[in-house]
Amino acid sequence: MYAVKQVELAARAHMDELLKPVGITALQYTALTVLRRRDGLSSAQLARNSFVTAQSMADMVTGLERRGLISRRRDPDNRRVLLISLTDAGHELLTSYDETMDELEQRMLGGLSPRERTHLEDYLNRCRAALAQEPPH
Repeated sequence: MYAVKQVELAARAHMDELLKPVGITALQYTALTVLRRRDGLSSAQLARNSFVTAQSMADMVTGLERRGLISRRRDPDNRRVLLISLTDAGHELLTSYDETMDELEQRMLGGLSPRERTHLEDYLNRCRAALAQEPPH
């Protein structure tokens, strides 16, 4: 568990440094990438998929909307829910960082063979799945 957390902290620190010029954090970037894959999420859904608390996401959504990177609209099926989408500016920001983030990932995995990379991804996905089978106590 310690090693997993250390990798996460190191990756986040590098991402924060890379994203500093555009004024967003690694957590905000992660939320934007989630929206690129799954448009129209509620704030609660986005929080779960971005690994942050609902309160943290509420603050994050406000900041990202203020910057014009996301927009919110009412859910036609439940008027109390706001659905979040990337704006064109959000898509452009992500596209401008795709290569940079790919390079960071390649740097992180540089000491692994293609086979080891495949195994690492498989092992991490199995660990995640095992923990997802039961709620935390």
